[in-house]
Amino acid sequence: MIVDYHLHLRDPDERIAHRVDALEPFVETAARRGVDELGFTEHVYYFHQTRALWDRAYESERCVYDLEAYVDAVLEAKRRGLPVKLGLEVDYVGDRQDELAAVLEPYPRDFLLGSVHNVDGLAIDSAPGQGVWTKLSVEEVWRRYFSALAELASSGHVDVLAHPDLPKIFGRRPEGPIEYPALDGVALEISTNGRYKPVGELYPDRAFLEAARAPITFASDAHVPANVGRDVDEAVELARAVGYETVTVFEGRRARQEPLG
Repeated sequence: MIVDYHLHLRDPDERIAHRVDALEPFVETAARRGVDELGFTEHVYYFHQTRALWDRAYESERCVYDLEAYVDAVLEAKRRGLPVKLGLEVDYVGDRQDELAAVLEPYPRDFLLGSVHNVDGLAIDSAPGQGVWTKLSVEEVWRRYFSALAELASSGHVDVLAHPDLPKIFGRRPEGPIEYPALDGVALEISTNGRYKPVGELYPDRAFLEAARAPITFASDAHVPANVGRDVDEAVELARAVGYETVTVFEGRRARQEPLG
């Protein structure tokens, strides 16, 4: 079994398109690349139902889409027999995590993908000299990021952690050994998206996977159909090298293990 459990439903020009017809090209690309199942995981801040959670312009300006329309599109694809699962990318919002979870609770979900993009309201994936890197040392960015990631993992509100060593995006790492957080009760995605970032490698690295010993999924973080399943063979190779023989599959937020490959 091969999955791609981190996808954003867009058209080929990367415009948001929460419709069944926009979903079909993702499935077609997946079939060509040997991916058996897809998980769509739109960012929660794109939906007007979550507007009250955001105080930064980046998120609040994007809260213009309808969560119900997105849910209906993926559910209709499932009804048509397409190999898709309904997910959301749930951003870390600190002490408001329960509030965000309450907003999402009425909607059916197969899994929830948790991500940390900000520390103290400043972006981690900004270039050096911007965002959080203007305020904190490399060591402090990693420490606070891992603290937030562990908090999100233990919240019970997410099932998988996205790009779990994101602070390395520009190749900036602490000088000493990295102390990876305990992440009980969640899976980690092995994401090929990092290969197309300045760091040029998968998320997470082998040392993180070996330290975590968590269940895994695979991810491309595709924002256009052409990138579905991109370099998934490399992600599978890493998983096997660490000793994984299964991949995690979700249905109604219940996880099961399937043979890898």
